[in-house]
Amino acid sequence: MQLYIYNDSFTDFIEQYQLTDEQLEFTGTPKECLELSKEDRDRHSILAIDEEKLVVFFVLHRHEGIKPYSNNKNAILIRAFSTDNRYQGKGYAKKALMLLPDFVRRNYTDVNEIVLAVNVKNLAAQGLYKKCGYRDNGGRVMGIKGELIVMSYDL
Repeated sequence: MQLYIYNDSFTDFIEQYQLTDEQLEFTGTPKECLELSKEDRDRHSILAIDEEKLVVFFVLHRHEGIKPYSNNKNAILIRAFSTDNRYQGKGYAKKALMLLPDFVRRNYTDVNEIVLAVNVKNLAAQGLYKKCGYRDNGGRVMGIKGELIVMSYDL
């Protein structure tokens, strides 16, 4: 598996990405995220591709995007993290998260912390993030879809 910053050569992958209604309760679609990225240069759509398949999608958001979750100006926020429902339960999300620290170090050299916010009801995601080294520092914020737990990973 490899992580890539989105460019137009990945359009077909985005078109084929599938999320269930249950997944959409907690995340946005890649198409929605790409539209937001076009309007905000601090949002970077990231694709995890394994054997010519887009298996995981998420956004890395800098500067203004991190402010509700952290006071660290050198942090980057993971948003809209999802796994294509056809590939769930196969370890792709964990693998993408394990590749992410080195990817961030290479592509965003001033970043020293990765932050995310996970819905308090999304227990599966919380467990995954903890397994991948993210810690709950006690921060809580209200999101559009309910209370969020702020977690972080120091680089």
